[in-house]
Amino acid sequence: MMVDNVFLALQSVDEARYIVEAIEDDNPEAKIEYQPAMMRITAPGRLTIKRSTVSEKMGRDWDPQELQLVLVTFGGNVDETDDEFTLYWGEYSKQD
Repeated sequence: MMVDNVFLALQSVDEARYIVEAIEDDNPEAKIEYQPAMMRITAPGRLTIKRSTVSEKMGRDWDPQELQLVLVTFGGNVDETDDEFTLYWGEYSKQD
């Protein structure tokens, strides 16, 4: 079965770099493409951004709603809680 990628594009700014570092730590299958004005992140089926990991990288409390400040676009269904921002397709909506 072929798995569709979810994707996220963030502005290429300092705050977004911390988010990308957190994504890399929590989503080892994610691929990062650095472009002049943005960073594009793709992952097969599911990608989760955890508040705790981003907060650790930034050295301050980070609210997942702050993602909107650096978000360019995304592809996938969204599940957002106080602690996580998750993109997924189909069966990947359920946590393993």
